[in-house]
Amino acid sequence: MKRLLPLLTFALIFAACQQRGHTPKPRGYFQIDLPEKHYQLFNEPGYPYTFEYPTYARIVKDTLFFDEKAENPWWINIEIPQFDGKIYLSYKQVGPKNSLNRLVNDAFKLTYKHTYKAESIEEEAITTPNGVSGLFYEVAGNAASAKQFFVTDSSNHFLRGALYFYAQPNADSLAPVTRFVEEDMRHLVNTLKWRPN
Repeated sequence: MKRLLPLLTFALIFAACQQRGHTPKPRGYFQIDLPEKHYQLFNEPGYPYTFEYPTYARIVKDTLFFDEKAENPWWINIEIPQFDGKIYLSYKQVGPKNSLNRLVNDAFKLTYKHTYKAESIEEEAITTPNGVSGLFYEVAGNAASAKQFFVTDSSNHFLRGALYFYAQPNADSLAPVTRFVEEDMRHLVNTLKWRPN
């Protein structure tokens, strides 16, 4: 028994030091191939604005906005089929029916509807040489729309944009594409020009 005790002790120590199974690895995501940045001009007759948008996207007139009829004929979507995403653009004329204060408050409310899923919402002021000013919103966390903006000339024009993907919101897996499309949204704003009413 005395000879067996050291052998048994050694066997227990050896077994305790052995690694069982495998070490879990962090979750990975598929690599996403991003296209080269090239832009084209949206300059359709009758629209109160022009801007540049990516060549890998297409413009589709928005007749329904989340199951409601579009308010006017100038609401459009920029669809990005490669990413199964869409930038909703809703335009409104500033005037007695739509005061600037009301439009800004509505844009604020629409963005802050995401607070229940958002970790934070950061606002960044926008001003361009073309007379465009407004706010760009970055909604952190697993919110449905991570990037939003509104821009105006304060007297006649008001345009709101919101990015959505047809996928379950997951900030980590969507991050590369969200950052990529954010550049396109900022390019749109920086090239946006209002047409006279």
